[in-house]
Amino acid sequence: MHLDARWVPADNLHITLWFIGEVDEVRAAAIVSALQPPFPCEPFDVRLAGLGAFPPSGAQRVLWLGVSAGQESLAALHAETGARLRPLGFEAERRPYSAHVTIARVKDAPRGSGPIVREVLSSTPADAGTSAVSAVTLFRSRVSSRGATYEPLARVPVHPGLRPSRT
Repeated sequence: MHLDARWVPADNLHITLWFIGEVDEVRAAAIVSALQPPFPCEPFDVRLAGLGAFPPSGAQRVLWLGVSAGQESLAALHAETGARLRPLGFEAERRPYSAHVTIARVKDAPRGSGPIVREVLSSTPADAGTSAVSAVTLFRSRVSSRGATYEPLARVPVHPGLRPSRT
């Protein structure tokens, strides 16, 4: 079986807290302003381990590296990000937040390959180690025929002792 996939360049690997999509410059400035206060949590570690694919059934489109430790802290950052973006009209996705690192995008998957690919991924040992999280970075993505490039717009520290936003 041949799976046609494009690997994500190492410089583009990241965990998405919230996908915002395309916005104009005025709205982008409002987003940066809303996200500027430090995030109210302790710095924490994430451990990247385990492989899988999205969607969870049918033809796979994304291959990912999972988060085996730090999931609760990432979920708290996700919730806080949502509380800050909701007043600007951004709503959470219907599916639950699932922290992961996209490692490849599948261009073409053979018909019926989903269960086989998922079995191979789940049985393949993968542990990328632990990384410290002390800030959240807002990126602007620019898409071209060569893929996406990411430009940091703001870096917001996490700060213990602060109170979360209320919605």
